[in-house]
Amino acid sequence: MLFGIEWDTSSNWTLAVSIFPILLRGLVVTIEATVVGFFIASVLGLVLAALKSARLRIISWPARFITEFLRDTPLLVQVFFLYYVLPEYGILLPAFLTGALALGLQYSAYTSEVYRAGIESVAHGQTEAARALDLSPLRLFGVIIVPQAIPRIIPALGNYLVSIMKDVPVLSVVAILEMLNVAKIIGDRTFNYLIPLSMVGGLYLVLTLLASAAVRHLDRRLPKQGIPLR
Repeated sequence: MLFGIEWDTSSNWTLAVSIFPILLRGLVVTIEATVVGFFIASVLGLVLAALKSARLRIISWPARFITEFLRDTPLLVQVFFLYYVLPEYGILLPAFLTGALALGLQYSAYTSEVYRAGIESVAHGQTEAARALDLSPLRLFGVIIVPQAIPRIIPALGNYLVSIMKDVPVLSVVAILEMLNVAKIIGDRTFNYLIPLSMVGGLYLVLTLLASAAVRHLDRRLPKQGIPLR
């Protein structure tokens, strides 16, 4: 029994039917962790990209160091650090938030490079024209550069969305009941790993295909010349 639901192990089909509602609960956790992690990665990645593009080295160098540190250290180490080390300094986060934050921090290093490529693809003449009009750096970045950069990097951001989704099982090390962890528990209790793991693989395949289709649709819909701001 898991989540208060019993399953029948008399045959593979009955086992698959009985554990499907349980896996769906794990699926919800997987989707939630993916969405929160991707949101953190998207926002923090944009901030890091902006800081790395700053003219002052005292601003750009620390941002580059943080990016390299996050990218070059394993996700598992970052999860353990947030979950076991931060409480020693009085920072105690729920397991789910810890895992989602670790995903967001790890992938913010990658999304920052995607943003940087998009920012550099914007014609420099527009930047110079905005400065000639005496626009503030914040307004220049938020109104001129970002709306033109984002439509060009949607496919790359979509790839990282899928990657975050497939890295969610790492969070099982801090007892988050996402799909793979739920399937492992079912396998431990029924001595049948084939059915739950196969079902998890199928659910991940469906999720990946849906996410990829959504990214392609968004890529086609957004104007390449930039997002109009009103």
